[in-house]
Amino acid sequence: MFISSAFAQTAPAAAAEGGLMGSLTGMLPLVLMFVVLYFIMIRPQMKRQKEHRAMIDALAKGDEVVTAGGLLGKVANLSEGYVQLEIASGVQVQVQRSAVTQVLPKGTVK
Repeated sequence: MFISSAFAQTAPAAAAEGGLMGSLTGMLPLVLMFVVLYFIMIRPQMKRQKEHRAMIDALAKGDEVVTAGGLLGKVANLSEGYVQLEIASGVQVQVQRSAVTQVLPKGTVK
């Protein structure tokens, strides 16, 4: 009888300790999935956004660009949120800066 009551007194402490370890072990896969998701999806996307923002900020008059709609043209004029592209001689269109997807090497657009 003495041994069983002594064992019973230590049982709640052992159960509480095991419960804490159990909950941490149960959360480990969730934390691991978030870390993998961050390095596979979130971080590369943030890097691409940062590169795109730098490219848009670096646009200058005379740059040859491609828009998201597939227009090729030379930058004729720049404003705060818009770019005026010359897509043919005397033909200019105005597009948002964020629509520019790529800056082409000089001499690509003729």
